[in-house]
Amino acid sequence: MGNYLLIPFLFIGLIILFKFFFIVKQQTAVIIERFGRFQSIRQSGLQMKIPLVDRIVARVGLKIQQLDVIVETKTLDDVFVKLKVSVQYVVIKDKVYEAFYKLEYPHDQITSYVFDVVRAEVPKMKLDDVFVKKDDIAIAVKAELQDAMLEYGYDIIKTLVTDIDPDAQVKAAMNRINASEREKIAAQFEGDAARILIVEKAKAEAESKRLQGQGIADQRREIARGLEESVEVLNKVGINSQEASALIVVTQHYDTLQAIGEETNTNLILLPNSPQAGSDMLNNMVASFTASNQIGEAMKQQNKKKDED
Repeated sequence: MGNYLLIPFLFIGLIILFKFFFIVKQQTAVIIERFGRFQSIRQSGLQMKIPLVDRIVARVGLKIQQLDVIVETKTLDDVFVKLKVSVQYVVIKDKVYEAFYKLEYPHDQITSYVFDVVRAEVPKMKLDDVFVKKDDIAIAVKAELQDAMLEYGYDIIKTLVTDIDPDAQVKAAMNRINASEREKIAAQFEGDAARILIVEKAKAEAESKRLQGQGIADQRREIARGLEESVEVLNKVGINSQEASALIVVTQHYDTLQAIGEETNTNLILLPNSPQAGSDMLNNMVASFTASNQIGEAMKQQNKKKDED
């Protein structure tokens, strides 16, 4: 019967024994108070405390934490903009006491400093400069927070301006400006392309005309050479040059008529087409060449006389 009476005392003793020990996780610090007064800070591992005398009042995380603060302010060019500032901070391992006892609401304290710095820096910048100099804003926030929060046991690891959100109407206007600039550049490129196309087409046409003229010149040279050879052959059989030329013209006249007759859908009309046409054409050409030579000789004589005077 006496042994049974000892069981409750043994059970209570085991409970009290277990109360002596507690475990602190990695990257965590435990604050112990004794009768309401700070006693010690325990780090990770198996720890001991006096039951009913010592009490765990807080478990403070030593991992890096992030606080996102959204600040609305006005720029130098009177544009309202919202900035999202992300603050990465950590409790300093050797200053857990200050972090827990000196500062009750660290998030509110950090938020206040972020508001103060952002609203002091952004109104000095135009909206475009806010986008360009967002790193400068982040650096200014970190510098201010680092000095202020170090006293309370917090280390500011990094501050980032992660979002810049102007008013919806301002964003729409910026998009329209950007679209207009891109359309202007596109129009310039299209104009340059059209101009290049026109220049290249003109060059191609000029080259075509040059080659066409060269071909006509070569054709006429060969025709003249052929006529010369024909006249020489006819001279050898006793036909003088004028008669030979008339014969060649008449022959070409009939060759042309024959070529026209071979085409069923030809639109070419040869006028006049009588046998005398070739002779008349030759006489007219000879008269024209003779008159041109006489005019040329007269002009040469006149210019020579002027030079002598």
